[in-house]
Amino acid sequence: MEWRRDGEAEWLEARLPPATAAFSTRRGGVSDGPVESLNLGVFTEDDPRRVVENRRRLAGHLGLDPARIVIGHQVHGAELAEHLGPQRPPPFREPGSPIPDVDGHVTSSRGLAALVFVADCLPVALCGPRGVAMLHCGWRGLSAGIVERGAAAVEATDAAIGPGIGRCCYEVGDEVLSAFAPLGDEVAAGRRLDLGAVARLLLESAGVERIEVAGCCTSCEAGRFFSHRRDGGRTGRQAGLVWIEAADRGEE
Repeated sequence: MEWRRDGEAEWLEARLPPATAAFSTRRGGVSDGPVESLNLGVFTEDDPRRVVENRRRLAGHLGLDPARIVIGHQVHGAELAEHLGPQRPPPFREPGSPIPDVDGHVTSSRGLAALVFVADCLPVALCGPRGVAMLHCGWRGLSAGIVERGAAAVEATDAAIGPGIGRCCYEVGDEVLSAFAPLGDEVAAGRRLDLGAVARLLLESAGVERIEVAGCCTSCEAGRFFSHRRDGGRTGRQAGLVWIEAADRGEE
């Protein structure tokens, strides 16, 4: 992965040929207060008009059409939505439009970007012969099989694990530790869980051949990332996106 910058905005970018994955930060937007500055989430302490502007800016930095970015209402599950074309009306550009209750998106349509919102959970991008997938991976989704479902949906060969809370900052209870005990000692140190290691091991088990890992802790880097745990829930949302480049921006 490489850091990319455009003015004040910065994001991590990974190449998953023929796809691109991007992981945004909190920098380069118009919001202020606890959601400063590139907050992408409407269910936060923010003015929806600022969220729309932030979303427009992010799409512009990435060369994407905001109307061709698909999203869902994330419920910490393992359900996926398959997208053959843009959502209408486009909820990323027009908040309040209907969206499905899903934590992952799959598409093989060129120029259509799949997005998940995060603020400690892992955004995981997948690419394979059957398209691309973007997954919202908290511990519940990981334990419910979202990685396995996403990998199978696109026959994934490549993956990129974006920024999320690190083991350094993620203390959990017995319920969470027991959910991943079969993965071995590598995923936890005492009561601290390594979500990135969990995701990587699950991807490997699903047959994914090439895996990139951001290795950034959203809780540690307050100036760069939103963190639900660090900020006691009063925070914004960054995002993970993946798309197959379109030969023609007007392609549907």
